[in-house]
Amino acid sequence: MARRTHFLLRSPRLALLWAFLAGWVTLVVELAAGRLLGQHFGTTNIVWATVIGLILLYLSAGYTWGGRLADARPRPVYLGRTLLAAGLALLAVPVVARPLLLWADAAFARWAVGVLAAAFVAVLALFALPVTLLGMVAPFLIRLTLDDATHAGRVSGRLYAASTWGSVLGSFSAVLLLIPLVGTPRTFALAGTVAGLLGWALLPRGRERLWWGLALLLAAGWVWAVGTRGPLKATPGLLYEDESAYNYIQVVETPDGWRWLLLNEGQGVQSVYHPRLIALGGTWVHFQAAPFIRATATPASVRRVAIVGLAGGTAARQAAAFFPGVQVDGWELDPAVVAVGRRFFGLDAVPNLRVWVDDGRRGLRRTDARYDLIILDAYRPPYIPPHLTTVEFFALVRQRLAPQGVVALNVGRTPDDRRLVDALAATLRQVFPTVYGMDVPGSWNTILYAAAAPLPDPRAALQAQAQALDAQGAHPWLVRAVANAAAYPAALAAGPVFTDDRAPVDLLTDAIALRYLLAPKPHP
Repeated sequence: MARRTHFLLRSPRLALLWAFLAGWVTLVVELAAGRLLGQHFGTTNIVWATVIGLILLYLSAGYTWGGRLADARPRPVYLGRTLLAAGLALLAVPVVARPLLLWADAAFARWAVGVLAAAFVAVLALFALPVTLLGMVAPFLIRLTLDDATHAGRVSGRLYAASTWGSVLGSFSAVLLLIPLVGTPRTFALAGTVAGLLGWALLPRGRERLWWGLALLLAAGWVWAVGTRGPLKATPGLLYEDESAYNYIQVVETPDGWRWLLLNEGQGVQSVYHPRLIALGGTWVHFQAAPFIRATATPASVRRVAIVGLAGGTAARQAAAFFPGVQVDGWELDPAVVAVGRRFFGLDAVPNLRVWVDDGRRGLRRTDARYDLIILDAYRPPYIPPHLTTVEFFALVRQRLAPQGVVALNVGRTPDDRRLVDALAATLRQVFPTVYGMDVPGSWNTILYAAAAPLPDPRAALQAQAQALDAQGAHPWLVRAVANAAAYPAALAAGPVFTDDRAPVDLLTDAIALRYLLAPKPHP
């Protein structure tokens, strides 16, 4: 009878509250786990599938063991101890994970696949204990609150519904509020504190409750104030870091004053900037060669440019330098990236630049403008968002091109695997009468150019245009980009066609990366 007098059991609404908050903690932890791993291993489908799959596995184990424990010891104090243990384990996650993830960063830098995989597995293992303990909550609550078997369906349905509603709130609050406002480590600390308090409240008054409360208070305070201090990644030259709803953002400054924009695991540089110089090397400059696959194009004929994936504005700054008086419209999904671009990359100083915080596909659908050049550079290295690779999307792009307009798309590859390049070229051919590719020298990037009009020989046009631009005194780096586009043509083979219904871009990219990582490497 003592069990029935506990405050949790006197009010069914309190049991629903415990289920709701346990569901909230669980989803917050799942999303924070994905972000924690994404900062170091990337935000790929493989990472998210692994996180979600293992979280579900841990919860399944918790449901099983929680039901057994509840049947053997149906007392609130045992549920309280379970929640306290889960809370303390969550408080330990950001502290223990930091050295493991720094180890992973070092492995990434030298592509030590075995060490990288070991670090990945070790970090995922950190979530086994707290998530399994959280999974024990629902069957325990059902056992504690069920006093009539004829109401089993109603009681369990209400508790699982409350837990699910908590998970719904957790999904939005983690992504939109907690991670952007306090960061991933403190999000774990907050989730652990909530779980611990739920458990502490179920303990009977006495010495045990006092000691558990002190331990939880000290652990939460230390983790919040000390254990989460310092940069999330040990990146040389780190000037700034932040977490948004979409990305982990870093700004790195080199000793000679160049700034790099890095997102998530930081294996790709999103933008390059110098306060006194224009970044002209690398891949971006070859976007600007696209109009010159047309023999009659001139710098003055490029009057409007659209950029999907603006980032810090490297390509926009180049366009403004190469094409006199050009109007540039740039779309960037993450408002935090735009803010960083304005603060550290001189985005507001780019002439005639209009910035739109929106998804690029949605932005192109909403505008009625026609562009002489559309640049597609919305990378999540090494991934291209699938909805920006399909026949339907390229049909929209063609609608937004001027009659003589050209689109340029950046595609990743390895030296001996061009499957993604071939697939994107095949998809472009479904919409555009002219498709040409060039391999960016010194990189693993191919730029695909597609024209709205049929062109007889793009490579010959590029060769002639490079000479003509040089004679006209055009910007020397524009001349070099056009000359490179002619000198390094890409061999484009047949490939699958991507549609909105079927665009396995991530799967193909994963296969290319896995093939490269598993291939034997020559000894130095």
